[in-house]
Amino acid sequence: MLKIQDISVYVSDGNKELLHGINLEINDGTTHVIMGPNGTGKSSLVKALMHHPAYKMSGGSVLYNGDDITNLSPSDIAKKGIYYISQSPVSVEGITNMEMLRTSLLDMGIKEDIFTFKKECNKICEKLNLPKSFLNRYINEGMSGGERKKNELFGMWLLKPSLVILDEIDSGLDVDALKLVGKNLREYQEETGASLLLITHQEKLIKMFKDVSVHVILGKNIKENGDILLAEDIIQNGFLKYDVTNEVDSDLEYE
Repeated sequence: MLKIQDISVYVSDGNKELLHGINLEINDGTTHVIMGPNGTGKSSLVKALMHHPAYKMSGGSVLYNGDDITNLSPSDIAKKGIYYISQSPVSVEGITNMEMLRTSLLDMGIKEDIFTFKKECNKICEKLNLPKSFLNRYINEGMSGGERKKNELFGMWLLKPSLVILDEIDSGLDVDALKLVGKNLREYQEETGASLLLITHQEKLIKMFKDVSVHVILGKNIKENGDILLAEDIIQNGFLKYDVTNEVDSDLEYE
């Protein structure tokens, strides 16, 4: 599905290298977790993959289902079936959730009559414990951190991507919200066969999935690959077994 080959990531407005020679392969229906200390480039990697303007990629390539998406626009990447949820989803005043979602579907070439659209949206509201009036609210306007994450998951259910990238989806969530988010991600993956790429150190969230592949980023590259046991060791003992001296950029403002 997703194949990252020898990609390096830089700050767009300079020559500062954040990551060097990253290689990662994500197959259909699998769950991958990226871990690492603050300032190691975890968020920078996924933002660069989605062509965030603050970052640029150099060297290598990014393939998705056999297609080279290295130089595609964010919109075209999304049309390929990749869905990205950031740490802090932004609010957009003046545009309702309904308007945004219907436009997104049309942009993907999916046409639904308003009755079918609303019926599907109501089902998703029940899954996420959201009021039906949510559809008429401006995008993330006046919403708490947890509500914003649910809002983003609403888009996931409706647009049905085949790869979901989640950057610290657990941040700002209380215990109940974390359970609901994890339950929805697991159910979505089981129903659609989608792949998940999560940046998280939240043990409860990681353990909600089966056969998790874990990747530790240190020193501008993937330092170690493993399974759930690697994640458990890091959650319990931190990154003490690694020599993190000179491998964490304390001035990195792009995470």
